[in-house]
Amino acid sequence: PTHAMSASITSPAVLSARVAASPNARRPPTRRAPAPLAPRRGLTPVVAAIEGPGAGAGVATRAAPGEVKDIAQDWQLDFCSRPMKDERGKKMWELLICDETRSFEHSEFFPNNRINSVELAKAIDRVLVARGERPRRFKFFRSQMQTIITRACGEVGVNPLPSRRCQTMSRWLDERLETVYKTHPGYDGSAAPNMGFEGGSGPRPLPDALRGESWAFVALPLVGVKEEAEQVRANRVFGDLLEMDPMLEDDALIPGIAVYTRRAAALAGWTKGLELGGISVDFDMGTLLLDTGVSDSWQYARFRQTNELMKEAREWEEVKAAVNGLHFLAIQTDEDAETTDGFWILQDFTQAQI
Repeated sequence: PTHAMSASITSPAVLSARVAASPNARRPPTRRAPAPLAPRRGLTPVVAAIEGPGAGAGVATRAAPGEVKDIAQDWQLDFCSRPMKDERGKKMWELLICDETRSFEHSEFFPNNRINSVELAKAIDRVLVARGERPRRFKFFRSQMQTIITRACGEVGVNPLPSRRCQTMSRWLDERLETVYKTHPGYDGSAAPNMGFEGGSGPRPLPDALRGESWAFVALPLVGVKEEAEQVRANRVFGDLLEMDPMLEDDALIPGIAVYTRRAAALAGWTKGLELGGISVDFDMGTLLLDTGVSDSWQYARFRQTNELMKEAREWEEVKAAVNGLHFLAIQTDEDAETTDGFWILQDFTQAQI
């Protein structure tokens, strides 16, 4: 199926593509080597190795006492007030830090008279020294805290990254709401919801460098998505990964968007420079929207709002909702290609309740 990236759908083949939970769901080509997953066609990566979130990431060698080693991982950070009051009746703040699998967690409460970048930097530095590791980046989703977090990260030598890819932190916050905050004697159930990311001025036109030639609604079973994820981890393709729900069955159908272009390698490289959040359908505009960072949104592609194509788009969103917003973006030369140049696992970001 071929959807023009900036105009209407032009190929009649697209009308046969249906993203639904059935064996007839349209799937992007998948790899034949080294171990094919029948009945899928190959998606063998050809891109040179690059550094990326999750790529080459692993458990770093423990540093010697007093030594802090740089590691090629991203950690997630949240620093904000909580729905609790201290013994003075003042709102309490908290710093949370974890890696993207929560193999370690750090929590620390702050009184409201220590809310500044200097105190935050000191607290972060203590965590780095205790761990003996310094991550490549700290991801955070509260745009209103960007200034203080950015300054503190600068003090400790870690790049800050505003991101919607903070699902691990969001889930941890929801857990702490039930297990920690609500059990605190100073819990204030009437406290207003905390700040989160703010929407920008609306979706913007996509820059030419990020535009493909055609696209399609597609789907892969979870086992196929895991296979592609291994190629990203091995630095064989551009992309980025997320921790996926371990309870999902391998045959669960994961919807995606496949973008086709003769300049697939270049497009994947440019896309790698963005912090992708998720893709959604704007039914009123007949447009795919791509969220990046914590506040940016782009008009990623358009389609004609015919009954059949609108039905296809709704089915795609329904399948995405059935797997809690999990989806992917694949970039390759054409729909029959044996290789892919980029693969991103995405998920609709649901902000924590606090």
